[in-house]
Amino acid sequence: MSFFRLQHVSMRYGDKVILRDISYRLAAGDRVGLIGDNGSGKTTLLRLILGQEEPTEGSVDISGGVSLGYFSQFSDLHGASSIQTILEDLFSDIRHVESELARIGAAFESVPDGDEIEKLLEQQNQLLEEMNRRDGWEYPRHIDTALTKLGFNSARRVQPIDELSGGWRNRAALAKILLEAPDVLLLDEPTNFLDVEGLAWIETWVKDFRGGLLLVSHDRQFLDKVVSRVVELENHRLEDYPGNYTNYVQTKPFRIKNQSRQFEYEEELLLMESESAQDRQELAKSPSEQTRRKLADIKKRRPPRPTENIITDIYQGLKVPDLLVDVQGVGKSYNGETLFSDVSFHVGRGERLGIVGPNGIGKSTLLRIVTGSEVADHGEVQWQKGAGFVDFNAIAADVDPKDTVIHAINVFGLGLAATRKQVYRFLTLLRFAEADMQQRIGTLSGGQRARVALAKCLLSGEPMLILDEPTNHLDLTSAQVMEQALMLFPGAVIVVSHDRFFLDKVATRLLVFEDGVAREFNGNWTMMDAQHAGATGPS
Repeated sequence: MSFFRLQHVSMRYGDKVILRDISYRLAAGDRVGLIGDNGSGKTTLLRLILGQEEPTEGSVDISGGVSLGYFSQFSDLHGASSIQTILEDLFSDIRHVESELARIGAAFESVPDGDEIEKLLEQQNQLLEEMNRRDGWEYPRHIDTALTKLGFNSARRVQPIDELSGGWRNRAALAKILLEAPDVLLLDEPTNFLDVEGLAWIETWVKDFRGGLLLVSHDRQFLDKVVSRVVELENHRLEDYPGNYTNYVQTKPFRIKNQSRQFEYEEELLLMESESAQDRQELAKSPSEQTRRKLADIKKRRPPRPTENIITDIYQGLKVPDLLVDVQGVGKSYNGETLFSDVSFHVGRGERLGIVGPNGIGKSTLLRIVTGSEVADHGEVQWQKGAGFVDFNAIAADVDPKDTVIHAINVFGLGLAATRKQVYRFLTLLRFAEADMQQRIGTLSGGQRARVALAKCLLSGEPMLILDEPTNHLDLTSAQVMEQALMLFPGAVIVVSHDRFFLDKVATRLLVFEDGVAREFNGNWTMMDAQHAGATGPS
C-alpha cells in the first residue's frame, strides 16, 4: 500500500521552474532521505505532500485515512502550555480510561449490591483490556524517555512553550511529532540543535517506526543510520539511489559521468566524499594513530586536484604563527552552577580542534570566552602576537543584504588582493553560479547566505576560524565544500559541531566535554567512537 503518490507533478512560481514532471510514491516501511541544494525545492515538495500548496501540473494523492506528521526546523509550536502538558494531552483518551478505572476502583468500596459489583467488574475488565491493547500503561514512560533524551530537565518540562528559546521549542515540537506516531513522518532537519545522546535516541526511534519516513537532512551520519534510499532533488527532478548516504556518494559518480553537470567540480567533490567514507570505514576497523598516518600519507602522495589548487592558490599570502591561542585553566559558572572548570588547550598552525559534548554543557560559552565576548570566572586566554580570528556566526549576522555576492567578497580580506578570476573560481567552488554572484544577498535563501558568510570567513585573512555549528543550514554539497576548504586552510580552526561526518573530515583532534570535565582526544570522531565501543564491548 502506498501512503501517498506524486504523479507527473510540476511546480512553477511565475516563470521560475521549481519541480518538473516528478513521480514518486512512499509505502509502509520506506525510509527515504531527501537531499538537494538550498533552494532546489525540498520544502516546496513537502508543502505539496501536506496539501499546503497545489501543483501547477500533475497530482498528489494521499491514501484514505493516512495521517501525516510534519516537523520543520522552524517550529510553529507556541502557547502558554508546557511541553509536559502538551505531550500528556496526546494521550487524553488513555488518561480518560485511567480516570474511569480510578472511579470504578473507588466505587467498589461503596457499592454493597452484588449486581452492581458485577457491572463494575465487567466495565473494569473492558477498560483493562483497552489499556493492555493500546499499551496505555507505558505512556508516561514514553513521554519521560522522549523528554530526557532530547535534553529537557525538570524545569524546562513545565516551562511555557512561549518562554523557551527557538532551539528548545524545536526539540519540543520534535518530541510531539514523534509521540503522535502518524502513518507518515515528514521530517525537515530534525537533528539541528540535538546533542549526541539525542541523535542516538532519535536514530533508534526512527529505525523502530513502522510507518513511512521522508527525511530532509544534511546530517550524513544520521542519513547513513536511518535511510534505506536516498532521493536527490537536482535540476528540478528526483533521482533515486538505493541504500544509505555512503552508497549514494559511491554510486552517483557513475551516474553523472553520463550526464551534464550543473557545476564543474561536483564529481570531484563526490569522489572526495567517497574517499572520506572509505577512510571512516578503515578507521572504524582500526582506530589507531598508525592507521590515520597511513591514510594521510596516501593523500600526500596523490597529485593536487583542481579544487585543491583553487583553494591553496588564494591562500598564498596568508601568514600564520606557529602558536595562535593558549587556553589555561578556564572555568565558568552561572547562578552558582558550574558549567565547566579547568579547561586547558592550545591551538597552532594547521590544527583543527573539534569541540563536542551534550547540549547545555558550555561549548558555545567556551567559544565566547576564547573570542573575548564573555569573561571566564577563572583561568586565562592568551592570543599570540599577530594571531587574529574571525567568527563565522558574527560574519553571518553582519552580511549586508543590499550588497551583491561578488562585491561582498571582492572588497573583503584576501579578496582585495586576489584577482577577479580567483574570486570567481572560489565562489564557483562554493556552488555559486554566475547569476547568483550578481544577486543581492537579501534575495538569497538561508543556505546561500550561509555560504556567503563562509566565503568571507575563508577569505578574511585571519589565521584562526571560529565556527559554532556551521553546517546547520548548509546543503550537503555546500558542507562538502566547507570541509574541503577547512582541510586546506593553512591557519587553524576551532569548531563546535554535532555533525559527526563533518568532524571526521575536518578535526585533527577533539575536546570532549563530559560532566563539566573536558578531555582532549588525538583523533577524529570515528576513532574515538570505535575505541570507546572496543573499550565497552565484550572482551
